[in-house]
Amino acid sequence: SHRGTMPGPLSIHADPSPTSVAWASLRKTAILLCLLSSTSLPPTQGQVRIPVETVKLWADTFGRDLYNTVTKYSGSLLLQKKYKDVESSLKIKEVDGLELVRKFSEDMETMLRRKVEAIQNLVEAAEEADLNHEFNESLVFDYYNSVLLNEKDSSGAYVELGAEFLLEANAHFSNLLVNTTLSSVQLPTNVYNKDPDILNGIYMSEALNAVFVENFQRDPTLTWQYFGSSTGFFRIYPGIKWTPDENGVITFDCRNRGWYIQAATSPKDIVIVVDTSGSMKGLRMTIAKHTVSTILDTLGENDFVNIIAYNDYIHYIEPCFKGILVQADRDNREHFKQLVDELMVKGVGVVDQALREAFQILQQFQEAGQGSLCNQAIMLITDGAVEDYEPVLEKYNWPDRKVRVFTYLIGREVSFADRLKWIACNNKGYYTQISTLADAQENVMEYLHVLSRPMVINHDHDITWTEAYIDSKVGPQGAESLALLTTVAMPVFSKKNETRSHGILLGVVGSDVALRELMKLAPRYKLGVHGYAFLNTNNGYILSHPDLRPLYREGKKLKPKPNYNSVDLSEVEWEDQAGTLRTAMINGETGSLSMDVKVPLDRGKRVLFLTNDYFFTDISDTPFSLGVVLSRGHGEYILLGNTSVEEGLHDLLHPDLSLAGDWIYCVTDIDPEHRKLTQLEAVVRFLTQEDPALECDEELLQEALFDAVVTAPMEAYWTALALNSSDESEQVVDMAFLGTRAGLLRSSLFVGSEKVSDKFLTPADEDSMFTLDHFPLWYRQAAEHPPGSMVFNLRSAEGPESPSEPAVVTVSTAVAVSVDNRTAIAAGRGCPGGLALTSFWASPQDLDCFVVDNNGFILISERPQEVGRFLGEVDGALVTQLLNMGVFNQVTMYDYQAMCRPPTHHHSASQPLASVSVPRGLWPLLSDRLLLEWRAWGSWRGDHRAEAHKHKKQDLLQPCDTAYPVFVHQTALREANGTVECRACQKAFVMQQVPSSNLLLLVTDRTCDCSTFPPVLREAEEVKYILWGSSLRCDRMRSQKLRRRPDACHAFHPEENAQDCGGASDTSASLRLLLLPLWAWVLPPQLLQ
Repeated sequence: SHRGTMPGPLSIHADPSPTSVAWASLRKTAILLCLLSSTSLPPTQGQVRIPVETVKLWADTFGRDLYNTVTKYSGSLLLQKKYKDVESSLKIKEVDGLELVRKFSEDMETMLRRKVEAIQNLVEAAEEADLNHEFNESLVFDYYNSVLLNEKDSSGAYVELGAEFLLEANAHFSNLLVNTTLSSVQLPTNVYNKDPDILNGIYMSEALNAVFVENFQRDPTLTWQYFGSSTGFFRIYPGIKWTPDENGVITFDCRNRGWYIQAATSPKDIVIVVDTSGSMKGLRMTIAKHTVSTILDTLGENDFVNIIAYNDYIHYIEPCFKGILVQADRDNREHFKQLVDELMVKGVGVVDQALREAFQILQQFQEAGQGSLCNQAIMLITDGAVEDYEPVLEKYNWPDRKVRVFTYLIGREVSFADRLKWIACNNKGYYTQISTLADAQENVMEYLHVLSRPMVINHDHDITWTEAYIDSKVGPQGAESLALLTTVAMPVFSKKNETRSHGILLGVVGSDVALRELMKLAPRYKLGVHGYAFLNTNNGYILSHPDLRPLYREGKKLKPKPNYNSVDLSEVEWEDQAGTLRTAMINGETGSLSMDVKVPLDRGKRVLFLTNDYFFTDISDTPFSLGVVLSRGHGEYILLGNTSVEEGLHDLLHPDLSLAGDWIYCVTDIDPEHRKLTQLEAVVRFLTQEDPALECDEELLQEALFDAVVTAPMEAYWTALALNSSDESEQVVDMAFLGTRAGLLRSSLFVGSEKVSDKFLTPADEDSMFTLDHFPLWYRQAAEHPPGSMVFNLRSAEGPESPSEPAVVTVSTAVAVSVDNRTAIAAGRGCPGGLALTSFWASPQDLDCFVVDNNGFILISERPQEVGRFLGEVDGALVTQLLNMGVFNQVTMYDYQAMCRPPTHHHSASQPLASVSVPRGLWPLLSDRLLLEWRAWGSWRGDHRAEAHKHKKQDLLQPCDTAYPVFVHQTALREANGTVECRACQKAFVMQQVPSSNLLLLVTDRTCDCSTFPPVLREAEEVKYILWGSSLRCDRMRSQKLRRRPDACHAFHPEENAQDCGGASDTSASLRLLLLPLWAWVLPPQLLQ
């Protein structure tokens, strides 16, 4: 018979605090144990004999008493009967996964299309405003400068550009103080705020204010909308005040954010050629390194790169990348930056062979159909003493000039400027001189404007969607809201005829889309107890997945992991070792496949073995694919019942009932009037037709109403039970609760609320709640055990802040309903019960007794400090023997998003590393993964840079892969006994399964000391893939994972003005830089190493 959906498990919950009263059943057990002591005393050669039959009797008695207690307090038999009564009217429907994934995908497409329409309105308005604007060199204009808003001088008057600007906290914008009628303008510190180009651009872009407001009124789900100008200013709606960092600097420059660069240029293959001859020593080399680093920061996942250094001979700065281009993902960019930092100067510069090598790589990649298959460019960074370059250019690049050459003259010397300018102008590139560190940013940006020309002349408004990134905004209370977003962006062009051949990019408009909002369109209740939905990009990176963990804790702070937005699908769905799922999704296919998977639960302490069906399809007009996962069995069935609204409403209003706060029964987050409603209040208003404007999910409401009616009698049952067992000695259970598949939760307290863990069943304890990502832990565990069996779990308070908090024991059991041989789990029931049993556990002197769960965690021990720990830590000898006998099985799990402390750094490269074998499908490109200065791709605010100079490198955690063990009882082995050979004695033990539960009773000989045995630990070990210097390391670094190229490419346009190639108009930039404050010239410490 099929197993089907579950309205949910019942549970009981207990606090083993010293005051609570132990379960009555355990007293009997204690008496049995005392009886046993007489039978086991006669020792044979100092070895204690433990009668197997007696232990079995114990386990059975203990199990029967537990079963009776749990059944009584949870009311599971009553609930089973209530479902039996309505069975004739029930239907169980099989879920069609492909239909589901298509429907979700269409809904997401519709939502994303509305965002695209909003930015198209902005593009049109900006281009129109520019067309009608005459440039005015002496324009004087006051605008709202984000940094100066509401600032007053000593006399109390508002400062210039800092007029009064009304700001109010807004729930839709993470409770930040904003102004939803106006935008404000931010400028990086190194851009002069009254430069004529800036003032004209800001004046022209005032036209966007009305469009921002209209867009927001038309689509209230829109979040931030913005325009990043090619001159460096950033107009953001709603208006917000911007705070400089601790040095008084605004480092944020919209032009080096991922959304700007991706929208402004097509994908590109770039070879950076850097001069390391003797003349580059000192400050020149420092500036050259900074320039390379700045170029690397303009590259992203759709680009390919390599770096060649040259003096008397050429060398690839990463020898493993000889002769190829590699994807410019974060790991590779950081690896390159580290190697550039170590470059040394010597010898004479011979540029022709370096250029020849660069042209050959680009040509080979193009011919082999590898790389970006779009723009190709060489970046030549030198102090100018170059010779013999013409024959190379003539041979490889003329007459078509398919490869653009950009030249960067380093230092103040201008005697070789003509040569570098000639190279750039004759190869469709751009020439700039970089004489100080502060020049690098502006001058590197020029190459992006050249690459954007063909697209601008064609007026191709391509839509760009970015990878996921964290937008870290600090709210009014200083609380950070760390939300994952994607940005949709589109370029803005000058339409003036006189500048057409120059292809002038005015900037990029963008808007953020919170991925959480997108995932709400794949509602949790439709996916069953273990099901979920996820999104990935054309590069195979995760956009959203319940197992994506983008943050890690450092001290008390949560921080984004350095590589959080380049976590590959194969690192989360790691059972997909052949890459079948990944390949199909990257190629945007629609289809399905099945996989046996191991799912970690309860922070990696437990594991579920499931067979999952994966359904996937693409989301049209985006680079994204959507996957939906349903687990075989009850995950693919839905229980449908009928009930009237009146009856359902009456039962919904019971005080013991609540609905999943994160689920969308009704849409409450768009209309400000609805924001203050809880989901339950909104549902009641909708059903009583008190608020016809509410939009609700009628299918989910129907399920919730039906569940409310069927489970209604539980309230009276629990109330009667509480009244009858008011005698203190009888109280063995603190609280009973039940959850159903519709996210409905009922609970009843049997003790004063002060005795129950105050976090349990509240949002503070996510694992015990229905959330957007998962069903409660107690529900998921019960679902995988036979209906009616009791699943115990002891959850101690995690985290340093609450070490004294008592542990919570929950026991849950699934209530199943069968119709036409299909079984759907109707409900999960449970009760947390009082397990302060240690005081009654009167085992004889020479025996030790434990009760452990099916993953080896101790629920009962004579020593309170052992409760909650893994048995292997307490008795390594016993666990080793149980593993050898096959009573427990060790399952190896992998975590490809772990953070490790780097090993202490040895300079000798000969140190081999330990290696653990790893499934082949898990070969993300290796990086040395040191946390250097890194820029999160995306986010318009907050430069998440790891403050490498503030910490010693070795104190910093860095991304790594780990393997960790989970121990699982093999349920077929219900009993076992034997001895463990220790040095001086033999330790006897008996193991017996407690019937109808996931518990095991273990009795061992206390007199035999086996402490010389090492403990069996659950620690994660870092997976090391490589022996340094071996070819395996290079193979791994060179291996390119499958990816799908973006559809659009704009490499050349015949009308392009190639003579607009730099060198003439640099004076204004130098003047502007003279106005920089003094600190801007101070070298960052990492550049001086």
